[in-house]
Order: sequence, then structure tokens, then C-alpha cells
Amino acid sequence: MTGMHETVICSDSASIGAGLSMGPFGVIHAEARIGDRCVFGQSVMIGSRVVIGHGCKIQNNVSVYEGVVLEDYVFCGPSMVFTNIKNPRCEFPQADTQYYIKTVVRRGASIGANATIVCGVTIGRYACIGAGAVVVDDVPDYAVIVGNPGHCIGWMSAGGIRMVFDADGYFVCPKSEERYHQQGDRVVRIAS
Repeated sequence: MTGMHETVICSDSASIGAGLSMGPFGVIHAEARIGDRCVFGQSVMIGSRVVIGHGCKIQNNVSVYEGVVLEDYVFCGPSMVFTNIKNPRCEFPQADTQYYIKTVVRRGASIGANATIVCGVTIGRYACIGAGAVVVDDVPDYAVIVGNPGHCIGWMSAGGIRMVFDADGYFVCPKSEERYHQQGDRVVRIAS
């Protein structure tokens, strides 16, 4: 667990992959599973039983609550928010895992600063959630989501290039040379 600031509190039952870097005042709770080569900023909290894949980057002041799954290479911008209960109440606590609603962020997705991800959604592969967006519905692969409530304004390649499709609905990413095809309200990557 090299690269963890001396102020980090980490449960003995957490599973930490090789090469984790974690800034000051972080907390990793019981039974969290974190992949290799992750980078967590200052004041990051990883909840109990959270699953985080390889190569994820979580910026300052982000709490990843129980019920959240981040696949490989997910980026979480500064102060973005996950939730895990739809109707929280203080008087009638819901700290039992039966109330937690699962949220999944698929491989390579990016979530901008101050965005809010309401629990129970799946964010598709390589989707891009704009800063300050509020995501209340599932997000398709490669979608660019902005606003409150979040809505799709376009598509982005895995390499992070905004897609502009030709007349037949095709796009070639100049960064990765991968080919994509728009099919109605979704985009698919075409195998080489």
C-alpha cells in the first residue's frame, strides 16, 4: 500500500491492488475492493463493499458509497456525488444494505466536477458526464450528458474525441483509429 498518505484510514478487511496512490484524509471502509494503479485525491471516502476496477482516478472530495461499482479506468472529477438511497430519512434510518440501490459506472467513463449520480443508474462505457450534470437515468455507451436532468447532447469516442458522424452514420477516431457507427439513439464501436 505504498503511496498512501499517512493520514489515510484503511480497514484491514479492504482489498487494495498494487500501486494505489491516495492523498491526505482519505478513508477506505471494510471489504472495499480496489484494483491496481488507482489514484485517489484528498478527502476521498471509499465505502464498505464498494468495488473499484484497475486504473481509476478519483479526484478530491469524492465519496463512493456502498452499492457503487466502478469498472476499470473510470474518472471521477472533483466533488462529484454518488448517492445510494432514493428516499433518505434521518428519523427512520436506512443504513441497512437492503435499502442501498446499486449504481454501475462502466469501463472508461468520465464524470465531471460537481456532477451528481442518482443511485440505480448504469453509466455506459466511455460515456462523458459534464460538470454539474445530474444523472437520473441510464446513460448509453459513448454518450455526452449535460444539464439537470442530464440529457444527451452528442457522443465521444473512447479516446476522448467528440464524434461527428458522416452521412452514413460513421466516425473514425483520429486518436485511436477506432471506427464507430451511430444506430438511432446509440453508438457502437465496429470491430477491426
